[in-house]
Amino acid sequence: MMTVLIVDDEESQRKSIETFLKKRNYNVLSASNGDEAFRIAEEEIVDLILSDLRMPGIDGIELLKKVKQYNPQIDFVIMTAYGSIDDAVSIMKSGAYDYLTKPIDLDELESLIKRINEKRLLLSENKLLREQLYEKFKFDSIITQSKKMEDVLNLAGRVAKSKTSVLIRGESGTGKELVAKAIHFSGDRKDKPFVTVNIASLPENLMESELFGHEKGAFTGAINSRIGKFEEANAGTLFIDEVGDIPLSVQVKLLRAIQFSEIQKLGSNVTKKLNVRIITATHRDLEAMIKEGEFREDLYYRLNVVSLRLPNLNERKEDVPILIDHFINKYSGINDKNISGITSEALDRLMKYDYPGNIRELENMIERAVVLSRYEKISLEDLPAHFESISENKLLDPYNLEDDYEAKIKMFESEMILEALKQNEGNQSAAARQLNMTERHLRSRLERLGIKNKKAGY
Repeated sequence: MMTVLIVDDEESQRKSIETFLKKRNYNVLSASNGDEAFRIAEEEIVDLILSDLRMPGIDGIELLKKVKQYNPQIDFVIMTAYGSIDDAVSIMKSGAYDYLTKPIDLDELESLIKRINEKRLLLSENKLLREQLYEKFKFDSIITQSKKMEDVLNLAGRVAKSKTSVLIRGESGTGKELVAKAIHFSGDRKDKPFVTVNIASLPENLMESELFGHEKGAFTGAINSRIGKFEEANAGTLFIDEVGDIPLSVQVKLLRAIQFSEIQKLGSNVTKKLNVRIITATHRDLEAMIKEGEFREDLYYRLNVVSLRLPNLNERKEDVPILIDHFINKYSGINDKNISGITSEALDRLMKYDYPGNIRELENMIERAVVLSRYEKISLEDLPAHFESISENKLLDPYNLEDDYEAKIKMFESEMILEALKQNEGNQSAAARQLNMTERHLRSRLERLGIKNKKAGY
């Protein structure tokens, strides 16, 4: 329950309010003047102060200012018999939550305290949610034991508290947005917005509006004015994913927004100053794009103040087992499954795989396996069908260059045809249709590749 401190030089007024609140199970303290009230606020945990405006010694406004300077989280309500507009303005400007006129309407007082209590509970819940966000997206929450990844995170941690632009480079699925969030939530802007815009998902004609906003009537279909992602991220961080996909026409405006810390909405002549930290990400070779005239060099240098390159999962294979454990725990909980781990055979196949889709692909496979598994451990049969053969022969490994090109192509073609036959229960006509070839062509390939009925499983 809230602790309420009543401050009034009139004893009868104090006693009346004190009795009323105690009957409603509030913790109540009282003081006859401002100096005594401030001493109590220093010594006790006080949630709300109800103070008379005019008292001997320091008055209600002075006490309010003193308390707010000492602990701004203490709510303050002024009680006054002189309810003029000037008094009200002065009270609210000094930081009071509200004011009440004497004689005090006790029902109105109770309603006001309930509103204050609800506000405090909401703030407490928001604080808890923010703390959970910090915990979820801090650097320590990124699962790795790879030296390459640790080096990246150490550099990211060093720039987190700065205002510097960061460019995160890496293939799709390597965790670029996760690292961007870790930078934001480990920095001084963690209480401010983190706004994401994925350029690759936006049509070119809407890109400028999405970034900078537009005024009503700026283009066909602009029936209302709206703010863009830059303005939405003001005082916080704007994460621009796949920045390499921004066309040159928009790159010019992005450069100006970063260089001068200001934007101009579509259809407006007014510029607006903003304070936004920029973090960008791309899987593209920006240096090659600059040479081809597809990316502005001046924008590149604005974005690439600090560059982080995230390794592919096949460059940090030591992380595969701990990521598997993490995803098993995550999706077992979500799907209410009792999966305790993975068989050694299934783990061996996953360790030998090269993950072209990186961590996102691994997560997808483990989620699927958790859902399909009928046992306490994920087994080979819970993994996608191609795992039964894909790692049994190094010829199928694109990163193994010990074998010649023709041998690899022959093996890949064999595996693809075998899979089509398997899926169609040995029906050559159906398999040919699935492979988009004639049945005659398929039979010719089977003969040339030496695939026999027994091997094909039909």
